Amino acid sequence: MTVFTKIANGEIPSRKVAENDEFCAFLDISPLAEGHTLVIPKHTEEDYIFNLDEGLYSRLWAFARRVAVALGAAVPCKRVGVAVLGLEVPHTHIHLVPLQAEGDLDFRKERPEISPERLDTIAASIRAEYEKSL
Repeated sequence: MTVFTKIANGEIPSRKVAENDEFCAFLDISPLAEGHTLVIPKHTEEDYIFNLDEGLYSRLWAFARRVAVALGAAVPCKRVGVAVLGLEVPHTHIHLVPLQAEGDLDFRKERPEISPERLDTIAASIRAEYEKSL
């Protein structure tokens, strides 16, 4: 069982910002920027996004889009960037990262220090924006 499955199942604490029967979105524990969110399928541990069946793949991107819109409304940014690397955890996941510049999506850069209280506030803001869209 992957760490992301454990997060989706509530076995590991996380700052969830959106969830439905199939997918879950939560703040990254090592964010590139405030609001950096991961979007995962809950019931498959497929490692490679392009191995997902077509229906699940399409629904995952539709869910990620709704989360990205909420993220952009909650966290001031020029754009919400998207990355699919999949090298860190063997479970399909989409990175949604608030961007001010292209370099903000560089996974090699130093990560900002964000207090737990600030992370809680950001998660609540994204969740509120997501819930408005339901």
